[in-house]
Amino acid sequence: QVQVVESGGGLVQAGGSLRLSCAASGLTFSMYAMGWFRQAPGKERDFVAAVSRSGGVTYYTDSVKGRFTISRDNAKNAVYLQMNSLKPEDTAIYYCAAAYGRGGFFSGSVYYNEPDYDYWGQGTQVTVSS
Repeated sequence: QVQVVESGGGLVQAGGSLRLSCAASGLTFSMYAMGWFRQAPGKERDFVAAVSRSGGVTYYTDSVKGRFTISRDNAKNAVYLQMNSLKPEDTAIYYCAAAYGRGGFFSGSVYYNEPDYDYWGQGTQVTVSS
């Protein structure tokens, strides 16, 4: 049974930092590209960041470029989202997801559309106060 579990959310003041973690089990982690999405209150879920199977390629939505960093550790079956210079508009539930990677391990494929993702976590709340 595949499980994707996020952790690390919380309440932080604007300008602060948080590091989200995501642990995946029940799958061959290195076969999957990984991504983070978020859903703010009353809004649709949106793409935040993605990382390729090897970790060599990353991709971000414009609003988080230069502030957020996605990384992965295939030995630990984990993916991380380091969030710096947080803003109140970053407040959302953050979801981790796994997308079966087409192409080889070093193909560099990343995915930003929800239908490309096969497994999702339950989410972790991030609240940024002004």
